[in-house]
Order: sequence, then structure tokens, then C-alpha cells
Amino acid sequence: MMAGESRLHDLRIDVDRLLRRIDALGEIGRIDGPNGEWGNARLALTDTDRAGRDLVVTWMRDLGLDVAIDALGNVVGTREGADRTLAPVMVGSHIDTVGTGGRFDGNLGVLAGLEVIETLARHDVVTERGVQVAFFTDEEGARFAPDMLGSLVYVGGLALEEALDIVAADDGARLGDELERIGYAGPVPCPHPAAPHAYVELHIEQGPILEAEGVTIGVVEGVQGISWTEVVIVGQSAHAGTTPMRLRHDPVYCAGVIAAYVRDLTRTLGHDQVGTVGRVDVYPNLVNVVASRVVLTVDLRNTDESMLQEAERRLGTFLEELSLDEGVEISTRSLARFEPVAFDARMVDRVESTAQRLGHSTRRMPSGAGHDAQMLARICPTAMIFTPSVNGLSHNIAEFTEASDIAAGANVLLQVVVDLAQDAPTD
Repeated sequence: MMAGESRLHDLRIDVDRLLRRIDALGEIGRIDGPNGEWGNARLALTDTDRAGRDLVVTWMRDLGLDVAIDALGNVVGTREGADRTLAPVMVGSHIDTVGTGGRFDGNLGVLAGLEVIETLARHDVVTERGVQVAFFTDEEGARFAPDMLGSLVYVGGLALEEALDIVAADDGARLGDELERIGYAGPVPCPHPAAPHAYVELHIEQGPILEAEGVTIGVVEGVQGISWTEVVIVGQSAHAGTTPMRLRHDPVYCAGVIAAYVRDLTRTLGHDQVGTVGRVDVYPNLVNVVASRVVLTVDLRNTDESMLQEAERRLGTFLEELSLDEGVEISTRSLARFEPVAFDARMVDRVESTAQRLGHSTRRMPSGAGHDAQMLARICPTAMIFTPSVNGLSHNIAEFTEASDIAAGANVLLQVVVDLAQDAPTD
């Protein structure tokens, strides 16, 4: 190994500095729990999201990054390399959260990216390729469906105009109007004409496997396919005391049956099939009234596209039969549909070998959650690095990852980025 290579391989991040940034961003939209746990509510394009964006952009500029904001509010900070003709290496994730989220989901990937930049700068390391840190708009999809929206448009998977017209499920706000309101409708075109050389995303696992098996680094081979469906059930509102059970057309009963069917479906199909009824809205939602209407969501996921299609087919058939049996109208609308994604094999190998060189235990695994990385995989070689989640919790204010695991994941990210940023030009 040459002296210069040895010096680069010896680089390590400052975990205390990274944790300070994670906590500072977490203070924006902070939610406190009863037992000392705390998390975040920073829904996309709200005032708290704007405040979080402002803080991260300030950090980017303090580090000397060239900050570009595109027409969908995706933010990319660039540290130039020695050869500006070469495509840069991109790292990143998101900083929006669900309504009761943690302070590590998404934020870790973005802020670890800034820590990589600061580590390079403090050690006067000049990479051949530039290094970019990005955060993408509305990754969670909690306010504007579908999820991974910003990165989807970034790679050309959805027209910008269509995305700007999406309406929020909670308050009816139009996405484009909210972008303008918070000052993040940027001038840079979206989708972007030039792809990164590679994309690497550090993320908490959001599940229990790594902790249960005592493994430090998850080497992510790909992302499950995702199918989100909104189901609307229209029945007949009636008096709860005077309407015989045999004459009811009760959408709440139907909603309960659907939730039970989704659970049974996952057991029947087995393998990696998962299913969730996540949102249920009842109208008029009164104690003594048979409801007139229910809107619910079904989230189906599988690593196998054919199995995911089979789950969708079976759910559709079940809904048709339930509608006839109960005398209700059932309609559906797709909120999101993404096929399973396999990451670039050489990138996966690079993450694994780097983690092992640093002395960490590794496990190859799929991601059960959707991530911006699955969108970037459409345009460039992509990989993900997982760190353990305590008790497997995420989308929960008790979400937590130990400092030692954060340091391990961030150092793997640093070394992978340094390696990629020295890649020679490709034909």
C-alpha cells in the first residue's frame, strides 16, 4: 500500500461532532415522550421542515459546499474534486419525518455525509472526483404520496409538473404551493441531466435483525417492492340501536375484515411478504352511528415482484367479493407502486469489504423500507449501509442507535466514499 493510500485508509470521522449535529437538527420539531425518549415531527414542506432545511443548508455553506436547490426542493451540496470533468460521488438521504418519527431516520445519512465532508476538509484531502451531499424532498410520503417523491422526480421517474400538483392527504395543500411558501422552489432543473458516478446511503436498519444477531453493519443488497393502495368503502349510515345486524351495510366492519385478511394473506404467501393497514378514517366517526364511509390504506411489500403481484391480485379479488357480500361499494386508488430493486453487485461488495477491513461484523440483507437509494439506482451504481436500531424501533420517537454503531456506519461510509472518489474515469 502506498503512503497516500495508507493515510486515506486511516481517516476516521468525529462521532461526537456528528452526534451534536443529529441532536441539533432533532431539536427542530422535537417531540418528548414520558420516559425521556424524544423524536421529531417534521412533515415535508411544513414550517418545521423549512427550519430543518435552513439549518442543514447553513452547515453545508459553512463547510464551503456549493449548494444547489432544484425545482422540487431537492438540495445538493458539492465539494469539488481535483478533476471537475469527472462525475461526483453522491451521499445523502432525507430530513423530513413522519408525524411521530425519530431523529436518526434519514437524518443520519445526510449528516454523516456532512461529517465525511468535514473530515476530508480537516485533513486537507483532495479527492479526484467531487463529493456531494444531498437531501431529497418528501422521502417519507407522509404528507404527499408517494414516498421517495423527491428522488423519484430527480431521476426522471415522475414528471415535475405532476409532482407539483400532488395534494396533501391531511390538509389539502398543493405541493408546488408549499414549496413556494417555504422558499425551497429552486432554480435548478429537475430531473437532473447528469448522473452521479455513484450513490451511497447510510441509514438505520429500522428493524430488529442486526441487533438480534449482534451484527454491526448491514450490507444492503436491495429494496423490497412496495405497493400502497387506498381503499374507499361506502356503506349506509344508520342508527346503531334500531338497525338490525342483517340489514346493515357497515364499512367499519368491512375495514376490520380487510385488516384481518391482509394479515392472513401474509401468512398464506409467507417468504418475505408483509402487509399493513396503516391508516383508517371513519365518517362520521360517532359512537352511536353505523358509519357511512371508511377510507383505509393497504401497504404490501415483497422482495419478489411476482409474489407482490400475486398479493395484489388476491387482495383485489377479496375486495370484489366483500363488496358483493356486504352490499357496499369498494373502490381503490394506487398511491405508490415500486418494483423490488437490486443494488449494483460491485458496490455491495465494496461496502462489505470496507466494513470487514475496518473490523466490523457484516450481514447481507434486503431493506424492508423504501429509500431514496432505490430511486438513484435507476441512474447510477448504488449501495446502502445499515446500522442497528435499538429494539428494532423506527417511525417512533423511541428510535435510537448507539453512538458506537453510528461511528462504525459513518466510518464505513467515509472509506467507501474516499475509495469511490478516487475511481478513474470510465468510458
